Amino acid sequence: MGPENGPDATRKKIFVKTYGCQMNVYDSARMVDVMAPSGYTEVDQPEDADIVILNTCHIREKAAEKVYSELGRLRDLKKEKSVRGESLVIGVAGCVAQAEGEEIRRRAPTVDLVLGPQTYHRLPEYVGRLSNGGPGIVETDFPADDKFETLPAPERRKTLARGATAFLTIQEGCDKFCTFCVVPYTRGAEFSRPVTRILDEARALADAGVREITLLGQNVNAYHGDDGKGTAASLGHLIRRLAGIDGLERLRYTTSHPRDMDDELIAAHAEVPELMPYLHLPVQSGSDRILAAMNRRHDAESYIRLVERIRAANPGIAMSSDFIVGFPGETEQDFEATLALIREVGYAQAYSFKYSPRPGTPASAEEDQLPEEIKSERLQRLQALLGEQQIAFNRACAGSTMSVLFDRRGRSESQLVGRSPYLQSVHIDDAPESLFGQIVDVAVEEGYRNSLRGRLLETAFVPA
Repeated sequence: MGPENGPDATRKKIFVKTYGCQMNVYDSARMVDVMAPSGYTEVDQPEDADIVILNTCHIREKAAEKVYSELGRLRDLKKEKSVRGESLVIGVAGCVAQAEGEEIRRRAPTVDLVLGPQTYHRLPEYVGRLSNGGPGIVETDFPADDKFETLPAPERRKTLARGATAFLTIQEGCDKFCTFCVVPYTRGAEFSRPVTRILDEARALADAGVREITLLGQNVNAYHGDDGKGTAASLGHLIRRLAGIDGLERLRYTTSHPRDMDDELIAAHAEVPELMPYLHLPVQSGSDRILAAMNRRHDAESYIRLVERIRAANPGIAMSSDFIVGFPGETEQDFEATLALIREVGYAQAYSFKYSPRPGTPASAEEDQLPEEIKSERLQRLQALLGEQQIAFNRACAGSTMSVLFDRRGRSESQLVGRSPYLQSVHIDDAPESLFGQIVDVAVEEGYRNSLRGRLLETAFVPA
């Protein structure tokens, strides 16, 4: 008798630990969703769980080794539970699972289940097989069936929305094949969900109290989902449809590619007030030579001109980006070109990393890998410049009035923290708990490197 039918099904517990990107956050929540009909409820720590899933990311340096370290701790927990007559199913999901496959079970035999990001909708089936005494499972194929079609219906999602903000995956995979990136190999080709399915899920989230949705995709602005009329809808079209949902007041999307910023999407930034004035548009480098080696399919000049078009459409928009320093063959001149691009564009925030080889990617086979000390020194200089720009942007917000969506508690009982339109954390002291989930006007008093401090305006609506 499998877990979905057993007498103790209602007492089963699942714990999912999430590594990496927002899409993994979404995927982890959906794993909990798909196990709920089998009687599983989510817990906050592995010690209380019957199933532990590590939902992994392969983007960061030494990602796989961090997973194996965690598996060592879970091995000990599994032994402790066994002594008490309890069982523990250990699973590894996500991009490390896709990349490592059988190697995970070879190095960590205590692992029962390895599943790639395209197969987590089959988690109840796999757990049932394991509970019936089946052997360990490794599933890293790209199945023909659409995993999103088998997720719980939107009505089920109403009970699972958490707070006033939510992620919603609309697109997966990537066809760009940047030479440093594993995503095409771990997530597969680009796939876009149909418009109606996205709208249904967004309505359910709004009904559950969500006020801000971030649309997710490895290449989100390459979205081309079926519009129900036999044609493909663009991201700009989808945003306009989502903006019409009652109760949904804010929209964001990430991560974008410069090649897929079309006129319709740029126009949405000017014409759709629900679309927040903050755009994450990764460039990676300011050197045309390095961009070509990365297979980015754009150059620095075209990127800068694109930013100018976006700002012409919405002068109040803030820009964010990603940068990789120390790519194979990067010279000091190449690096200086990146600094020059940063100075010309001006960023409110950015993510920056030292190049780290990913097995199986073309760049990892290049012979002119840079010494670690050069990469570290360049990253320090890059981050110093980006930090100056971020502090300047935040300080320039002082004296302004911003609408803030309050979604979490601060360091003290009386402090609440919310999100500005530009995704900054805004701290308010002596704030009533009734502000949770509300969007209210805040007078910004100070800007720091990573946050803002403000006070409620007397005219701000504070629910009783």
